[in-house]
Amino acid sequence: MWSFFSRDTSKDFPYEIVENVAGFEEKSIWSLKKGKRKGTDEQVSIFAFEIKNGTESKLELAKASLKRIKTLRHPSILQFLDSFENDKVIYVATEYVETLGFHLDKLDGNKKDLYLAWGIFQITRALSFLNNDGNMRHNNVSIWSVFVNSSGEWKLGGLEYVQSIDMNNQSNQVIIPVKIPPTLEIYDPPEKSDPSKVKNTTKWNCSTSSSTDMWGLGCLIWESFNGPLKMRNNLKDIENIPKTLAPLYCELVGANPSNRPNPADIITRCRKPNGFFKNELVDTLLFLEEIQIKDKAEKNRFFNALTQQLDNFPDNVCRYKILPQLINAYEYSGIGSIVLAPMFKLGRLLDEGEYQKKIVPCVVKLFSSTDRVTRSRLLQQLELFIHHLTPAVINDQIFPNVAHGFLDTNATIREQTVKAIIHLAPKLNYNNLNVEVLRHFARLQSRDDQGGIRTNTTVCLGKIAQHLHPQVRQRVLVSAFIRAMRDPFPPSRVAGILALAATQQYFLLSEVANRILPALCPLTADPEKSVRDPAFKTIRGFLGKLERVSEDPTLRESMEADVHTATPTIGNAAATWAGWAVSAVSAKFYRSQSDTRPRPPLTGKNLSKPASLEQPSSSSISTTTSSVTSMTSLEHESNDTSVSASDYGAENWDQENWGEMDTSQDPSSPMAGPSTLSANLNANSIVNEVRDGWDNDCDWGSLEEEPINEELEEKANNHDGNHASASRSNSNSQSHSSSGVCNNNTVNNISPIKNNGDGDINSSANSNWDNYGTAWNDDEFEPIEETGTGTSKFDEARRKREEKKIQRQRELEARRATRGPMKLGAKKL
Repeated sequence: MWSFFSRDTSKDFPYEIVENVAGFEEKSIWSLKKGKRKGTDEQVSIFAFEIKNGTESKLELAKASLKRIKTLRHPSILQFLDSFENDKVIYVATEYVETLGFHLDKLDGNKKDLYLAWGIFQITRALSFLNNDGNMRHNNVSIWSVFVNSSGEWKLGGLEYVQSIDMNNQSNQVIIPVKIPPTLEIYDPPEKSDPSKVKNTTKWNCSTSSSTDMWGLGCLIWESFNGPLKMRNNLKDIENIPKTLAPLYCELVGANPSNRPNPADIITRCRKPNGFFKNELVDTLLFLEEIQIKDKAEKNRFFNALTQQLDNFPDNVCRYKILPQLINAYEYSGIGSIVLAPMFKLGRLLDEGEYQKKIVPCVVKLFSSTDRVTRSRLLQQLELFIHHLTPAVINDQIFPNVAHGFLDTNATIREQTVKAIIHLAPKLNYNNLNVEVLRHFARLQSRDDQGGIRTNTTVCLGKIAQHLHPQVRQRVLVSAFIRAMRDPFPPSRVAGILALAATQQYFLLSEVANRILPALCPLTADPEKSVRDPAFKTIRGFLGKLERVSEDPTLRESMEADVHTATPTIGNAAATWAGWAVSAVSAKFYRSQSDTRPRPPLTGKNLSKPASLEQPSSSSISTTTSSVTSMTSLEHESNDTSVSASDYGAENWDQENWGEMDTSQDPSSPMAGPSTLSANLNANSIVNEVRDGWDNDCDWGSLEEEPINEELEEKANNHDGNHASASRSNSNSQSHSSSGVCNNNTVNNISPIKNNGDGDINSSANSNWDNYGTAWNDDEFEPIEETGTGTSKFDEARRKREEKKIQRQRELEARRATRGPMKLGAKKL
């Protein structure tokens, strides 16, 4: 029984003291301790008062302070957690904080001014709450009564001297308490020594009732920009006070208390345009506090601008204040995917444990979303958080959802899904990478209607080659890259050539001689010079490799060392003759012209026919984009798709009949109109852009039209004049017609495309493309002749087109003879 009364009652206090904070006891009746909750690592601050070492007056102040902190609740007042009191000690546990006097030493750089404005705003708001709403005076405002928590928020503490505004003396004068310790007397207002300045004032005079605290706020402002106040006369030095704050500061430290403004008026004045409290940080944090009452348009504008502004904010504010509110806003406010960009950017400030706890669950949940806008933003920002995701999470929870993007009817989603594999590949298991991914790549490279997506599929395959299983890699790479080199889209042919060169260490020398070189040789006669150049360069490299082995057969083993290696050394390859191609494949993806041009929103009708997503004026080049220019269209699209990848496996890269390629890419298609032919004028400049982008290891720029060859232009103009005399009278129409003739050879990389004189182009180009799709296993790479359908109707149509072409050629020659020679480079007006 006696042991019950004699036990240490402090054990009932759920917090324990870890260490003492030196220096604070000189500025307060309390000593400050760092503590933590028992059984957890939650940090707290503990204010301790030793009763045996204090006087009776100090004990009364400590008890008054405990009473006030228990009852006052405000976002800008120190948060009370628990307390303990016996005959020896008083403990007050609060949120973890440090005094502003110690915190100011850590501030530097351009972020300091924004942060100080937010801190002073919070203390002004707390004083407005006390003076105007609580009818109380604080009487102890200084840097030693202001504390800063882990999220950078300033909290008003030091409540030992709080009084009711009604507590005046018999002469109705404001009672200013005596401070303990005496070092705090430097913050007393001048009217304490001259009571006549506050005679005849009443509690109804709001300015006078808050004048003591406004003097302390002026001292706090001075100390925020200059450090701790040593002498009262130093308040006259306003050199470091911001100009936007200087007039208000002078009013706060004025000798006449009736001229000091009310804290509510200070907030109103400083929140006006160009005011001290009107800046990006204060606006952001106040918006997040009121986000529940904001409408959707306001939220969209806010989050669109937030990502760029975060670079100007202090890290602790971003990490502990803004990020938690962003997570809560996404989960409970129905904001949508627009919050993802700033959330992932701030996620980089977290350590691994916090990231796994706060961000990863959100990421997994977001990947299961069926909203196209959300999926697109996730894929775009995958590189920001992929290194935090474990292989188990990626393979089991994320990749199955990502794989749906390969079959999406929207070209933007398909393209971004392809690019995302670059980041996912190192963490994918055997089945997901070597079976599922390659099955989807086979379908996209052969049947996707977007030339840019076919190009990027080839680029991506070259980048992830190092992660593929050696046997799968040896079976797939050559066939896939040869397939790309037969694509009618010039950048796709360039990508196939560069990918072959960049992955040259994975090919057996016998494969180089029997398959690769015979496939490269036809490209030396490609209509596009920018396709021919890398073809010659790659051929010379492979031939040099074969020559060295011929001279020294012992080199074969070292040159084929990486063929069967699971983790080859890419760095060694870069030092070889193919280093230029390695840097090219390591560059960013192909970006089409539509990246820099806005596209009209897609309609439901477009969705049923993915090929119709192409706009002839730009998408005959490619309509795939790297940005979310079509994000509004994603919101209106259907999630249904009729495409299946189940028939495309890694083992089918050689055997599969790939079927017909995009007809809108080929001018021989019935869907190709005059605008498509006009767009094809850009083919030569397109490939030049692509080539330059790869060699310079930079992003793909917008594809602008360049001047065409003068000789071709002359021929086109000659034909245009003849054609116009037969069917057109408009000069603009003539230029479109000449464009179609001038660029025939740039559409197909194997044989010239014949024109029938009416703007229709021979469909043999598309026929050649289908033949290539079934010839990946052939060892003979002879020129492929045009193959007909075998019907008499086709032969008759072909004969008529030939006759019309011959007749038109004769008419051109006759017209040229009557007109005389034309100057080089001249254009017909």
